[in-house]
Amino acid sequence: MTIQENRKIVQQLATNGTTPGYMPGFGNDYETEALPGALPQGMNSPQKCEYGLYAEQLSGTAFTAPSHQNERTWCYRIRPSVKHSNRYKKIDVPYWKSAPNVDPDVISLGQYRWNPIDHSDKPLNWITGMRTMTTAGDVNTQVGMAAHVYLVTESMVDDYFYSADSELLVVPQDGRIRFHTELGIIDLEPKEIAVIPRGLVYRVELIQGPARGFVCENYGQKFELPGRGPIGANCLANPRDFKAPVAAFEDREVASTITIKWCGQFHVTEIDQSPLDVVAWHGNYAPVKYDLRTYCPVGAILYDHPDPSIFTVLTAPSGQPGTANIDFVLFRERWMVAEDTFRPPWYHKNIMSELMGNIYGVYDAKPEGFAPGGISLHNMMLPHGPDKDAFEGASNAKLQAEKLDNTMSFMFETRFPQHLTDFAANEAPLQDDYIDCWSDLKKHYDGSPGRK
Repeated sequence: MTIQENRKIVQQLATNGTTPGYMPGFGNDYETEALPGALPQGMNSPQKCEYGLYAEQLSGTAFTAPSHQNERTWCYRIRPSVKHSNRYKKIDVPYWKSAPNVDPDVISLGQYRWNPIDHSDKPLNWITGMRTMTTAGDVNTQVGMAAHVYLVTESMVDDYFYSADSELLVVPQDGRIRFHTELGIIDLEPKEIAVIPRGLVYRVELIQGPARGFVCENYGQKFELPGRGPIGANCLANPRDFKAPVAAFEDREVASTITIKWCGQFHVTEIDQSPLDVVAWHGNYAPVKYDLRTYCPVGAILYDHPDPSIFTVLTAPSGQPGTANIDFVLFRERWMVAEDTFRPPWYHKNIMSELMGNIYGVYDAKPEGFAPGGISLHNMMLPHGPDKDAFEGASNAKLQAEKLDNTMSFMFETRFPQHLTDFAANEAPLQDDYIDCWSDLKKHYDGSPGRK
């Protein structure tokens, strides 16, 4: 997108307040300006910036990170961010937890499933409405993750937030929300996701609600597209389908607060203006959104059920090749054509810990009880797989090409054990009988020679 095209979109947005504009690509080096000439050309830090702006860099990696991993964005803003920071006061955000969070009275060992957490009639914003379900790793050493459900019934007004701990992968399930970030505006609805980088200031507004969804809080290395290997250059998630926002700024003198999540604690500071004052920016450290309906799954076209890793949308490396800090895996509509094959996910134990969420429809391995908005957890090395109805149905089905339709579920998978929070164990709608979904699996063994 040229700067001229970007100006037109931003001017239209400012005029009518409708849909924000976006630039395509994942990890691209973008450039965007909301006022003509605000973005310096050929250099990053001129002696004097246009419009009296300040030049400031936001770094998402260490300065000396390898060039193919180095991420930073230059911002040209009305005030430097030190003017958006004042003395800090520690506050309590009781339902948002960070790892390590091991409650001695909570048993995390087990197969768990929850019904959807009900919408609240209480006033809840992005911060107060966050409900942590599991934590893994250690936020202080920047490894692992946390899984949350968000419940939003009201917009943040002159209140802003950023996390120094993590980037956030946001998966809406109900309602529509808007992220006003320093670098532009992202509107988000079910069947889409957004990735909000560590350190980026934003507020969240409710467009249509109440809103509910899932959040994966990534303490470790940033999410990236998985290597396709033998799959080659196409399918899965294509970079062009990710969208970064065009520049859109605020110049408002109004009493505001910024809440910061830092080492698992929350602090608030008071300022006299909106911090969303970036008039222009260029770089590759930026928020993005992605439409899950553009994900192109691949699968077996003759026999057998491949590993679920073929459905990976994004992965956050751990430093150990092939073993992720987090994988974000999507199970969406697709054709099933494998011959002489048990088509649903097979029974297994795994060194990875799997938290699943249902966005809509029916999940093929659990046709009953896993409702849209629901969550399941199968921790590391705990057996799981299809229930009786799914097993019997798939074992005896007449195999023909079949469209698996009206389904979209996902998985936050991590190499670390996921520990339940007190909320997940004692307040969230836990299905006490979930373990019983395997109790009526029958013994089919027959030792007769030649029996199949």
